[in-house]
Amino acid sequence: MKIDLHPKEGLLVNAFLVLFFINAAQTGVGVIGLPRIVFLAAKHDSWISVFLGGLFTSFVLTMMVLMLKKYDSADLYGIQVDVFGKWIGNALNIFYMSYLSISFFVILMNYIEIVQVWIFPDLPTWQISLALILLTIYAVNGGIRIVVGVAFLSVVGTTWMTFILIVPMEYADPKNLLPLMNTDIKHILNGVYKTSLSLMGFELLMFLYPYVKDKKKVFLYSQIGNLITTFIFTAITMVCITFFAENGLARTIWPVLSMFKIVRLPNLERFEFIAVSFWMLIILPNMCCYLWAASKGFSRIIKWKQKKGIWIIGILAWGGSFFIKARYQMNELTDFVAHLGFLTAFCYPVLLSVLVLVKKWFQGRKQSSVEDS
Repeated sequence: MKIDLHPKEGLLVNAFLVLFFINAAQTGVGVIGLPRIVFLAAKHDSWISVFLGGLFTSFVLTMMVLMLKKYDSADLYGIQVDVFGKWIGNALNIFYMSYLSISFFVILMNYIEIVQVWIFPDLPTWQISLALILLTIYAVNGGIRIVVGVAFLSVVGTTWMTFILIVPMEYADPKNLLPLMNTDIKHILNGVYKTSLSLMGFELLMFLYPYVKDKKKVFLYSQIGNLITTFIFTAITMVCITFFAENGLARTIWPVLSMFKIVRLPNLERFEFIAVSFWMLIILPNMCCYLWAASKGFSRIIKWKQKKGIWIIGILAWGGSFFIKARYQMNELTDFVAHLGFLTAFCYPVLLSVLVLVKKWFQGRKQSSVEDS
């Protein structure tokens, strides 16, 4: 396997699109239930946990970019082979490829559950999953430029939904945020951990990096993208805390959608139907980014065509949708991916970055000693 990738000029994307890629990869189905999950851990200080989770993500992104800059144009698959050798490196690559594939499946199934609960309770799972998977495969088959383009259109096309938060703010009680910092540090940190599933997606930068034209600007735009996500998630959490009574937020599975119930438009009473439908524009780039990164492993590791990997993962995901028949199964799988994601998206990249920086430092010293002699 070649450590560095040198894509053709026609496959490269502008650095500023990294901002939209990071934001679209992070913003998905997890934010719909994020306020409740973090509230159960950190109570009315849960918005602090979400904000700290964004800062922690910023630190991990910094370590990632420092690692990527040590190579000419490498992705995670190549870096792991360079650091750990062919056998261990490829074993880790297969593990990471599996994690990305499972994440793709979890995003798909969580959105299907929302559609069935809120809009079409009698629509079979296999039909929705087939439609979404085929749409994702169609986009990913177009290559990385199409995937990034979908992320761009998603962010631009759904920005208006953020302003819908103004409506529930009219009925909010700011006193629900008081007293500040009344929760102990243990529970706040537990809330940061619970935020990890919703902030996942930024790790895909390690696969996009070789396809960025001006790599010097990757750090800036990735940090801006994460900062936007952090502020949006923090704002949503604060609005949910102030809108719901304490027991109400703890009992509401999808508080963001529940808030949309109070929105009224002319000739439209159920605005949440529109919200769930438009949420597909948010979910689609999520699925595209994960499917593209996972299928890239087929060409990097197994030397198969990436398009073959796209179809294999898509077919396996569709087949897996037949086995998820109860909510507790989806909850268990989501919790498993959340725990796994915290290790693979937050902890492991920091460890790998340290190993790369140490290795490059020793190589630099060794080369300097040879030149001096």
